[in-house]
Amino acid sequence: MKVHRQGMDAAATGASSATSADVVDYTQALESAQPDEGRVVVRVDLEAREIDWEFVPGQRTRAWAFGGQVPGPTIEAQVGDVLEIRVTNHLPEPTVVHWHGLRIPAAMDGTERVQRPVAPGESFTYRFRVQDAGTFWYHSHYNETVQMERGLYGALIVRAPDEPVFDADRTFVLDDVELAKNGEIKPPGGWIESHDGREGSVRLVNGRQEPEVRMAAGQVERWRFVNAASARYVRLSVGGRPFRIIGSGGGLIPSPVTATEVLLATANRIEIAVGPFEAGAVLRIETLPFNRGSFKSHKRPELFATVRVGAAAPSMTRIPARLREIEPLVTGPVAANRDVRLGFSLGMKHGVEFDINHQQHHHAEPVRVGELQVWDVVNRSPVHHPFHLHGFFFQVLEVNGKSPDYRSWEDTVNVPAFGKVRIAWLPDDRPGGWMYHCHILEHHAAGMMGHFEVIR
Repeated sequence: MKVHRQGMDAAATGASSATSADVVDYTQALESAQPDEGRVVVRVDLEAREIDWEFVPGQRTRAWAFGGQVPGPTIEAQVGDVLEIRVTNHLPEPTVVHWHGLRIPAAMDGTERVQRPVAPGESFTYRFRVQDAGTFWYHSHYNETVQMERGLYGALIVRAPDEPVFDADRTFVLDDVELAKNGEIKPPGGWIESHDGREGSVRLVNGRQEPEVRMAAGQVERWRFVNAASARYVRLSVGGRPFRIIGSGGGLIPSPVTATEVLLATANRIEIAVGPFEAGAVLRIETLPFNRGSFKSHKRPELFATVRVGAAAPSMTRIPARLREIEPLVTGPVAANRDVRLGFSLGMKHGVEFDINHQQHHHAEPVRVGELQVWDVVNRSPVHHPFHLHGFFFQVLEVNGKSPDYRSWEDTVNVPAFGKVRIAWLPDDRPGGWMYHCHILEHHAAGMMGHFEVIR
């Protein structure tokens, strides 16, 4: 990956893979993406290609990667910057890149809904202004059960000038992979996998199996977690020690919340303040047992990484009691204006067929800019589903009738088996085609996806 930071006069390159019908929207998005005063254009060259990668130390596996590494390079920007990312495809099949969690124009969302897939040998330039500080990520949105499993994902961090100060800031991209006896990634398939989604036996942190993390005693660090797994839920624990939750999918939450564990459904992110720890401590970053309704059960904790605490160092961390203000979208009782029903049936193509409102790849009614949306996302199946809304943040009002522990902005929420989640969101002036879907990749591929338009 090559990164270039340039001033406000930077111009975007064209998109060789845009169809004629998309040219107007694409060109408008390119031209309208200008950095805020005093901010810059961050140019990134991102190549997708096959590489040899050591998921397991000493064992080479054929992987697909952005920028020659798994996960792809962490892209960083400041609020108000413009990201201009030229994706060049050297893979043997088409691809597109979705910018997960970012509030960007529909033409830049990176799905087959809004662009023609980038063919082998072609390039596509994404250009958009980043509006929100937080922990986001990017990943393939084409043939995801293959492309993401092989490594096509990476973290994207957007910073604000007034954030809390920590002794260190680390990003942990969690994933798993299933390897065959020859060390290569197993191809997708099987009835159980179509029902559960794939959970690999090799757990990864930043593309490596169970690495070691070193930190100084007496210090407090900001840890950003991205769950990039195909289907695994992570009930995150750091040696059972308390930590402070400071942010989630849409950035900082109003005030720190102390916890000893937190659940990350697939595609969820969490930001936590960890430490201080005593010198010599050895802690496990692990996932605790969690029953999400899958055939494959986890009855004991599973290791992601080991933390070794070294000699003491002075701390400069400053975490304010109030991190940000989030005004509620809804106060008092409110009725839902849309039901999104997640269901399933048995079928011939995938073994288990998943749907939304009894339709695979559901075509939903449009929503109008500025009109409050209150949706009931209802799970009619015996497995949990992580529900992801493209391009917009929502507030979770209730999970099975109970209010969440803190107010936050989210783009992905876990919908429990046979449960209901009520969300509220406000479509701002970014018209175009959008989608929502289950972020278990196999469920998404088997039809649990909806398409809708935002209209003026």
